Amino acid sequence: MYSYDAKIRVRYGETDKMGIVYYANYLNWFEIGRTEFFRSLGMTYRQLEDNKIMLPVIETHCKYLWSAEYDDIVIIRTHIDFLKGTRIRFSYDIIREDDGKILAQGTTEHPFTTLEKKPVNIKKVLPEVYEMLLKCYDGKE
Repeated sequence: MYSYDAKIRVRYGETDKMGIVYYANYLNWFEIGRTEFFRSLGMTYRQLEDNKIMLPVIETHCKYLWSAEYDDIVIIRTHIDFLKGTRIRFSYDIIREDDGKILAQGTTEHPFTTLEKKPVNIKKVLPEVYEMLLKCYDGKE
């Protein structure tokens, strides 16, 4: 299974009054993880859109295990945990770099759609992208 680690530093504006990262920011970090995962494969989200394919979020889950705080460096470890011709699910581990502690774990699920939000089978419309993603996934369809 292929995974990609993106690193970010927690900004002051991402924290609440207690100096703890506000929970909704983890979803933004998931997006960073996804886009950098694609970039690590030599493809950007923009290139998908240029090929008239979108990946809207239809489901998300996040389990918060420990708090991230201002100025922490966090690793967003992203991998594919489900892939089918019509949809994909990414899994994320949010890890504090200093001590390796897993702060949160989550998933996002996405259908492959046209720009008009109609479902498509990526195997048929962009088979080279499907094959690239399949090489990163260790499960069965």
